[in-house]
Amino acid sequence: MPRPHCPRCDRPLDHCLCALIPRLPSRTRVLILQHPSEVRHALNTARLAALGLNNAELRVGERFEDLPALLAQPGYRPCLLFPGEAAQPLAQFAAQLDGQPALLVVPDGTWRKARKLLHCNPLLAALPRVTLADGLQSRYRLRKAPMPGALSTLEAIASALETLEAPARFDALLKPFEALIDGQIAAMGEETFRRNHLRD
Repeated sequence: MPRPHCPRCDRPLDHCLCALIPRLPSRTRVLILQHPSEVRHALNTARLAALGLNNAELRVGERFEDLPALLAQPGYRPCLLFPGEAAQPLAQFAAQLDGQPALLVVPDGTWRKARKLLHCNPLLAALPRVTLADGLQSRYRLRKAPMPGALSTLEAIASALETLEAPARFDALLKPFEALIDGQIAAMGEETFRRNHLRD
């Protein structure tokens, strides 16, 4: 018999994260486009981000027929958080906003699946691309990053918001994420964690 799950955070009821999920305001609107393969992922940090931000929306799919309406948010200037040759540092983009809030579009999936989202939705590929600052390190201690600076979707959104809305802080978004990681380490045992994940 399947374990009962929380309908909000989608975690098993005995590991519900809702008490740790904040409800943070932001001038920036965050639109997360999640590839369907991520929905059942153990962490699903995109869901945590959408729950933790008042001005965020999570959509799941490969092709988004209503993307023109989603991007045409009155008063917002859209950008795509995704690396590429034409991408500019997010801080540079923020300096060009002149007080106008950003619409931060964030694809959620493996790099291959995120690229597929761009391929299936040409409007995404046409948006100005922005990247996070160099040197950021993920707090996800259980997985080796595929490349330097690779963050979970939740970490990337928190970092982006702190750049766009400095000096505001968004690290409260990471509390449920850290609790998830601590829970995974506890489940495997400290000795197994140290043996398999703390090697040089």
